[in-house]
Amino acid sequence: MSGPSIRRVSDWNADGLAALAAEHDTPLYVQDLDRVRENCERLRGAFPDADVRYAVKAHTGQAVLRAVREAGLDAECASAGELDRALAAGFGGDRLHYTAVNPPARDLDYVGGVAEAEPALTVTVGAVDTFDRLAERGYDGRVCVRVNPGVGAGHHEKVRTGGAAKFGIPSDRAAAVAREATERFDVVGIHAHAGSGIDPEQLDSHREMVARMGDLVRELTDPDGDDAVPLDLEYVDVGGGFGVPYEEDEPPLDLSAVAAATREAVAPLPAGVDLAIEPGRYVVADAGVLLTRVNTVKQTPEERVVGVDAGMTDLLRPAMYDAYHPILNLGGAADALSPDERQATPVTVAGPICETGDTLCRNRALADPARGDLLAVGIAGAYGYEMASQYNSRPRPAEVALDDGTATVVRRRETLADLTTVEREAETPAGPTGGDR
Repeated sequence: MSGPSIRRVSDWNADGLAALAAEHDTPLYVQDLDRVRENCERLRGAFPDADVRYAVKAHTGQAVLRAVREAGLDAECASAGELDRALAAGFGGDRLHYTAVNPPARDLDYVGGVAEAEPALTVTVGAVDTFDRLAERGYDGRVCVRVNPGVGAGHHEKVRTGGAAKFGIPSDRAAAVAREATERFDVVGIHAHAGSGIDPEQLDSHREMVARMGDLVRELTDPDGDDAVPLDLEYVDVGGGFGVPYEEDEPPLDLSAVAAATREAVAPLPAGVDLAIEPGRYVVADAGVLLTRVNTVKQTPEERVVGVDAGMTDLLRPAMYDAYHPILNLGGAADALSPDERQATPVTVAGPICETGDTLCRNRALADPARGDLLAVGIAGAYGYEMASQYNSRPRPAEVALDDGTATVVRRRETLADLTTVEREAETPAGPTGGDR
């Protein structure tokens, strides 16, 4: 495979990014499909005997999904919308896994319809109620039981799913629930996920979760002399959550070591049972960058505030998780020195949203920004555009995909008119009884 194990923001072609910003304006997301493919190849190389499934929620753009599909990964979808996007990108039912939490009724209705056309679809279930709701809809197909292993990990408490009661069947009930489910469904696997953004210091928790899943799959396939019937499982899915280094001096995850530790922790797997993983962030995070333009520089007694045209509506992670994203000043301000010639100055980079929390960084040393400079926010390909919103009635940004050196607009910039489209479409005159005329 080609390319380094992590792509830093400084590794991007600065002139190329500046040209894209000049042509397409800012804020602008840039996603490199070649890098997406490299990351898929790296994962398949580290886990050659595993079923690698892309966690679609990290980035659902059609260009990215097609690149992932072509690279040989399956799709793990957390909602009906993600499932619909994956189908549109060409994934067949045999490569689709629907893993929702507390799915709304309309989602289950949609999934049932998809399963009729794509019977190889697998539905992952994390509550007995969800099994009942599926049965009420006549679904009797492939299911996977999501287990709460009691072990969580991740970059922030809000994304540590493995120990949160919201996710999965409690581990002490999982075996019984799985066996009961076989009376109504085709139970093909068990699943657990520790959390998102697991760093090297949290690998012990990941290994513990994987080991518990290994014990469970052996218990289900070999009941050890009790009266329970062995389950004919196809796989044990130990989730994803593989972290990427956001900070410049943070080392990349040793994926080969993680893979070896995962295989060791889950072993020995029963004959016919495969290992499955579902990385999302690792596939797309360092394949994306957010470009934003400086429009205001304000010196206050407390700090130097640099105002930009991208904010928490474009990249929510810093405001929501106190997440760190590397930022590089690419320059471009008229009559200003090049960034290499400027003094590194502590600045707070703030967006245009009317919230104190709308900052991309605080008191971080950057090549002293000037009005008109272009800033590149790195490692922005995962949960960047996906979490974008129209808060403060801000149109969402455009997105460009790079594919073998060719740049294509894959999502146009929203306009002010787009903000009220759904309202204008809803303004259908009503008759005296309130119904449509």
